[in-house]
Amino acid sequence: MARDSNDTTPLTTRAELIEWFAAGEKPRERFAIGTEHEKIPFYRESRTPVPYEGDRGIRALLEGLARETGWEPILDLGNIIGLSAAEGGAISIEPGGQFELSGAALPDVHGTVAELATHLAATKRAADPLDIGFLTLGMSPKWRRDETPIMPKSRYRIMAAYMPKVGSLGLDMMLRTATVQVNLDFASETDMVRKMRASLALQPVATALFANSPFTDGRPNGFLSRRSEIWRDTDADRTGMLPFAFEAGFGYEAYVDWLLDMPMYFVKRGDTYHDVSGASFRDLMAGKLPQLPGEYATVSDWANHASTAFPEVRLKRFLEMRGSDVGGPDMIAAQAAFWAGLLYDESALDAALDLVKGWSSANREAARATAPRLGLAAPVANTTLGAVAAEALAIARSGLRARARRDAEGRDESIYLQPLEAIVAAGRTRADDLLADYEGRWGACVRRTFSECVF
Repeated sequence: MARDSNDTTPLTTRAELIEWFAAGEKPRERFAIGTEHEKIPFYRESRTPVPYEGDRGIRALLEGLARETGWEPILDLGNIIGLSAAEGGAISIEPGGQFELSGAALPDVHGTVAELATHLAATKRAADPLDIGFLTLGMSPKWRRDETPIMPKSRYRIMAAYMPKVGSLGLDMMLRTATVQVNLDFASETDMVRKMRASLALQPVATALFANSPFTDGRPNGFLSRRSEIWRDTDADRTGMLPFAFEAGFGYEAYVDWLLDMPMYFVKRGDTYHDVSGASFRDLMAGKLPQLPGEYATVSDWANHASTAFPEVRLKRFLEMRGSDVGGPDMIAAQAAFWAGLLYDESALDAALDLVKGWSSANREAARATAPRLGLAAPVANTTLGAVAAEALAIARSGLRARARRDAEGRDESIYLQPLEAIVAAGRTRADDLLADYEGRWGACVRRTFSECVF
C-alpha cells in the first residue's frame, strides 16, 4: 500500500464496515485491472543490497525517479518513502527496500504492459547513475536477513516488532520477498463471492505457475517458491486460504467479522503511527482501546486495518490476487492476463468455478501446502496442479478472447498467456529452470542471478 488512508469520518456501526466494502461495487463496463509488483534492488558491482541513506541509496533513487516522472513525494516523518501520480498509481518501498509499482486502474492488459514499460524505463534512468539494478526473483538469492537494510517507514517498525510473536518467518516475508499482485473489480456481493471462491481455490495453481524463488542465502532452499512457503509461517490470524469463504452465506458480513477478529497493528493519527499491535478493532469502535482510550474508529482506521490482512486473496474495494512470485515483465503481464481471463468473462468464471467445485477444504489446504515445494507436480483432489493449470489457461484464453480487448495490431489479451502455456507444456516452472542452471552452467553459484535475473 503506497499511502495509508487519511479519512477521519467516524465509524460507529458494524453496518458501516460492511458498506465500506459494498461501496467498491462497479458496473461491468467500468471493470479495470490494477497490477502491483515488487522488485529487489541491488548494487550491480558488489551484488549487495541497497540501504535507504547515502548518495546511492533508496532515498536518492526515489528523488531521482521523482525528477524523471514529476510524481509527488510521499513522506513519513520527513523521509521520502514513495511517490504518487495524479492520474493514479504510486511507487512505494517495502521493508527491505523492495521497490513497488502500484499501477493505476487500467481497462485492459495492454494498458498494464504499456504502464510497466514506461515505469521500467523511468526507473532505469534514475537507477543507472546509482549503479542500482533490480532482480526478477521472488526472494533475494544471496544476502541474509541480518544483511538486509530496513527502510524508515513507521508502520514497518510496528510490524517488525510484532511479527516474531506470531510466526517464525514474518521478517523474511517483510525483508526478503517480492510478489506480483493483480487487483480486479466486482459488480455485486454475489459477483464478489463467485470471484473470491474461484480465485482462492486456484491460487495454488498460480503459485505453481509463477514459482520463481528457489534460492536463499546463496544456495537452493528446497522450494520452487520459497516466498509462498514463508507466508505459511508468518501470521495465521491474517493469512491463508479463508475456508469460511466457501461456507453457505459468505459475503461482506463474514469478511468483516473475520477482520474484526484479526488483531490490529497500528492506529494512525495525523502523521503518528500508534503501536496497538494485538488490540481489537471492536475496542477501537467502542472507544475502549487500552493504548488509546477515548479514541474512536474512523474510515481511515478501517481501510488501514483491511490493508494489514494478508490472505491468498484479499478483499478491499476490489479483489487482490496475492499468491505469486514476481517475475520479469512477461510474467507480470501474464499474471494480469491469467486472472482477467478467468474472472472478467461470465462464461469463463462459470468454467473456473466448475473446475474446482469438487474440491474440499482439505483439498485446497493440501494444494496450498505442497505447491511451494512441488510446483506443477503438487497433487490436488485426484489430479495435479499442472493438469489444472492447463485447463485454467484454456479457460482464461477463452475469457480474454471473449473480452476482445485489442491492441494497435489487432491482438487480444490472450497473447500475454504464452509464457504460462510454455511452462505448462514443458512441465517446468521458471524456478525449475533456475535450479538446472545452478547445477549446470552456473557452477553451483547464485552470482549469475544478478546478471541473468534482472529487469
